[in-house]
Amino acid sequence: MSSIIIALGILVALVVIIGLWIAGIYNSLVALRNRFKNAFAQIDVQLKRRYDLIPNLVETAKGYLKHEHETLEAVIKARNIAAAAAQTAAANPADANAMKGLVSAEAGLGGALSRLMVVSEAYPDLKANQNMLQLTEELTSTENKISFARQAYNDSVMTYNTTRETFPNVVFAGAFGFLPAELFKIEDPTERNAPKVNFA
Repeated sequence: MSSIIIALGILVALVVIIGLWIAGIYNSLVALRNRFKNAFAQIDVQLKRRYDLIPNLVETAKGYLKHEHETLEAVIKARNIAAAAAQTAAANPADANAMKGLVSAEAGLGGALSRLMVVSEAYPDLKANQNMLQLTEELTSTENKISFARQAYNDSVMTYNTTRETFPNVVFAGAFGFLPAELFKIEDPTERNAPKVNFA
C-alpha cells in the first residue's frame, strides 16, 4: 500500500512540475507579446503625430502650389489610408495582415510626401515660408522618432518570434494561440529612404 502511495505522490509531483513548466512557457510568451504590443504603441504615437502634421503641411503649401492640386490631394488621400491602416494595426499588432497593410500604406504615404517635397523645391517662396520650415522640421524629427520606435518594435518582435519558435515553446505556442508576429519592415529598397523634408 505504501508503494502505491509513493508512486501516486511521485506522479502528482511530476504533474505539478510539468504544469508549472508549461505555465512558465505561457507566461513568458504573454510577457513577450505584451512587450511588442507596447513597442507598437510607441510607433502608433509617432504615426499619429505625423498624420496630424501632414494636413498643416498641405494647407501651408496649398497657397503656393495652386497648379499642383493632384499632388496635394494624393498626399491627403495617402495620409487617410495610412491613418486607417495604423488604427487597424494598433487594434491588434499581432495580426500579420494588419501589419502588412500598414507597411503598404506607409510606403504609399512616403511616396506621396516625397513627390510633394520635390514639387515644393520649385517654389522658393514656399521654401522660405517660416510655417513650412517649422512643419518640415517637425516632420523630419517625427520621421526619426518613427525609425527608432520601429527598430525597438522589430527587436521585440524578433525576441517574441525566436522564443515562440524554440523548442519546447513551439510545441505549446500554437495550442495557446501565440501566432508569429510580423516585423514592421519596408520591402521595396527605394522606399527605405525617408521622405526628404528639408527646405534649408
